[in-house]
Amino acid sequence: MAEADSPPALLAVAHGSRDPRSAATVRALVAAVRLLAPATEVREAFLDLSSPTVGDMLAELHARGHRHVVVVPLLLGSAYHARVDLPALIATVSRRLPRLRVSVADVLGADPLLESVAVDRLTEAGAELADPELGIVLAAVGSSHANANAAVSRLAGRWHRANACAVAPAFASATRPDVPSAFARLRARGARRFAVAAWFLAPGLLPDRVNSLAGQLAPGTALAAPLGPDPRVARVVLDRYRAALATFSQPADVSIELDVCMSR
Repeated sequence: MAEADSPPALLAVAHGSRDPRSAATVRALVAAVRLLAPATEVREAFLDLSSPTVGDMLAELHARGHRHVVVVPLLLGSAYHARVDLPALIATVSRRLPRLRVSVADVLGADPLLESVAVDRLTEAGAELADPELGIVLAAVGSSHANANAAVSRLAGRWHRANACAVAPAFASATRPDVPSAFARLRARGARRFAVAAWFLAPGLLPDRVNSLAGQLAPGTALAAPLGPDPRVARVVLDRYRAALATFSQPADVSIELDVCMSR
């Protein structure tokens, strides 16, 4: 049971996947967050395809005595899952558990710490960022939400300005440019060698699809691993939790309260 003076629980919420590697990575990341915040109860839940669900875990935390839970979306962009799916799920739970206060933190986003992890994954895969003939495909999920895609394009632009190599965004679903288009764009800019940067939190079906396409389009392409349970990713999760607590620090004595701190 939660102590009366214990901090609010942190519930890290990922999308979920049929690929078991994805949930395993999320659990390893949550374990890394626990190491950084030993006084806080830190748990994981999933929007779909994996368990436990958000509703089940919020109910469990409530049964354990928590009256305030901070949900941190393990999402790299503020798109449909962050703006629609997650708030709807939490609203449903709040109607069932009127004494439970739920605050929703901002998504992880294009945080500088996450960018540093992605760059390290590239160099670990053998990419030489000082090579002027290298073309980097910055691969992300893709969304019907234009602002989420634009954030990936801005990230590609920052990387291009900071390095000698060319960088082009590519999306695995929902929008363009797709992976073949990104390779074509890089070739047109003079790239002769290629690498794929994985702007994904965990391995799964979409990163595998990107890597398979890259291998067909340019054999020998350096394939970076997803961000994974790196301690820097854990720090960003904890930063989002603390920022939400700072925003919603006022006492809550209403019967149902849903706090949402999302990027606009």
